[in-house]
Amino acid sequence: MKNDTLERKIQALQRGDGTAFDYIYEHTHKSAYFAILYIVRDKMYAEDLLQETFVKALRSLSQYAAGTNFTAWLCTIARSLALNHIKKYRREVVTDFDADAYKFGTGEAEIPYLFDLAARILPEDEYEILMLCQIAGYKRREVAEMLGIPIGTVTWKNNEALKKLKREIKKEDGA
Repeated sequence: MKNDTLERKIQALQRGDGTAFDYIYEHTHKSAYFAILYIVRDKMYAEDLLQETFVKALRSLSQYAAGTNFTAWLCTIARSLALNHIKKYRREVVTDFDADAYKFGTGEAEIPYLFDLAARILPEDEYEILMLCQIAGYKRREVAEMLGIPIGTVTWKNNEALKKLKREIKKEDGA
């Protein structure tokens, strides 16, 4: 199942209609963001790399084959940029004292902990589906369309990811 409206907007953008970009961004940025976040595990860098992803995608738009999965093409660019970022900054020393704040009971720090836990224990495909369904608020049908996979697969992987997270949280609470 493909998104015909997205394909029409991409074709319009390729013809020079800049107004089509807003629709394309709204329907693809979350997938690209979570693909990047899975790799870099830093919200600030993920946001910067998301911008770079769209700049690179716009420059390379002529290379996109119409009728294929645009979201997957965009996520490939996003992952590539994220991996290059990791290679470049691998040796950088992190001195962020808030990184372990969740251990000290601050409520707003629990969400990044869950993102990090999910990224550590889940395969990339389950992580992306979990983030799109649970955090970004997409319906499973929309996620299936974005990723070009059956809705049953999205449902199963989302449920499996939730089960794994619950088991890991219980394990940590009991330890």
